[in-house]
Amino acid sequence: MQMALTSVGSDVFKQPITIVGAISVLLLMDWKFTAVTMILFPTCLLPLRIYGRRARKAVQNEQAGMGEMVVTMQETFAGIRVIKSFAREAHQEKEFKRSNQLQFSQMMRMIRSMEAVGPLVETIAAVGVGMALLYVYAANLSVGRFFGLISGIFILYDPIKTLSRIHILMERSIAATGAIFSILDSESTVQDTPNAAVLKSSQGRIDFENVTFRYANTAADAISNLTLRFEPGKTHALVGASGAGKSTILSLILRLYDPTTGAVKIDCEDLRSVTQKSLRGQIGLVTQETFLFHDTIFNNILFGRLDATPEEIYEAARAAYAHDFITAQPKGYQTVIGDKGCLLSGGQQQRLAIARAILKNAPILLLDEATSSLDSESEQQIQQALAELAAGRTVIAIAHRLSTILSANQIIVMDCGRVKEIGTHAELLEKSGYYRRLYDHQFNRIQKEPEAEAGILVEELV
Repeated sequence: MQMALTSVGSDVFKQPITIVGAISVLLLMDWKFTAVTMILFPTCLLPLRIYGRRARKAVQNEQAGMGEMVVTMQETFAGIRVIKSFAREAHQEKEFKRSNQLQFSQMMRMIRSMEAVGPLVETIAAVGVGMALLYVYAANLSVGRFFGLISGIFILYDPIKTLSRIHILMERSIAATGAIFSILDSESTVQDTPNAAVLKSSQGRIDFENVTFRYANTAADAISNLTLRFEPGKTHALVGASGAGKSTILSLILRLYDPTTGAVKIDCEDLRSVTQKSLRGQIGLVTQETFLFHDTIFNNILFGRLDATPEEIYEAARAAYAHDFITAQPKGYQTVIGDKGCLLSGGQQQRLAIARAILKNAPILLLDEATSSLDSESEQQIQQALAELAAGRTVIAIAHRLSTILSANQIIVMDCGRVKEIGTHAELLEKSGYYRRLYDHQFNRIQKEPEAEAGILVEELV
């Protein structure tokens, strides 16, 4: 759209003035001649209307084809390891050729629709010039008036052709930017209220009061009638099978969604009564799927708190046990780590994410499998760092490996959006309930794995 406005901006104002001026001169010279000429003007607008609609539809299809081709290409590069491991290079090449051919076909339809307008307008204009010549010949005009009228016709013809080109170009731009405008015009389902207060500091107490939440276009509740309290200065672990509602709880605390019924409160204040920015400023987050920017290690950690000093960044990296591997990089903290941190291992990426959360120094810390990509030694170090970080903070951790949350002050066992059990590790083991079954199943499997590996080794030696 910007390119279209830049290229045709002056013509939009200049050409209509030229048309009005040319018609005025022709009227003064011969109003009958001008009337005959004007009869063909509506005929020139007809192909613009017909092919303008076709061009817009063709551009929309071409943009959709382009999007599909780009997605296919992006997935090919992002999933190159999977493609090679399954020997699917030929299949992926076939998929790309298909999407590329579809995009090419749509582009050719678009070009044909756009380029058909010019010849039609020129043909109609040529007929108009021919009629004008016949009129001049029949009227037996003088040579001066003859050339004057013909010159006026040609002066009128050029801006009409230019405006037809502008019309098609604008149709193309409107179609191409339609998807962007639809995104810009869409409003978030979560909005700050007009009188929302700024949450300046938080003690870290979070309450769920009879909260029920259901995602859009789903039949079942993600969490149902949930009442919970997360006390400050304590570590709370969320345990349960996939789909139990653990991640939904974190999303509601971040106010990515509002509850269907009930209320989520921070320090006895409904989250809907405070601004989203101030709320999220009180929360640190480390997720299982780490996101890092195509930037330096220094700037990725700095993202946690933009006004942090270099020394604070180094301290956060040390606390996350990331300083040693960072200094071993070619340019240390100024090393660019590639798209989504692709030049680092999964464990290194997660340490940077933890360092970023440490730097933020928020009173509430949300951990979604924060140590899932670390080896046993690194995990032990990170658990120690997180334990130190948890002092005086509300820590809510999602964990699938129970070994990471044995020391939690409170373990909340979720099942189908409801709290099934709650207590400390020792208390839940004594109950011999759902948590005990999870614990026995997981730790029995861990104990059997070394025995199985030893058996394989004996067979190989024999």
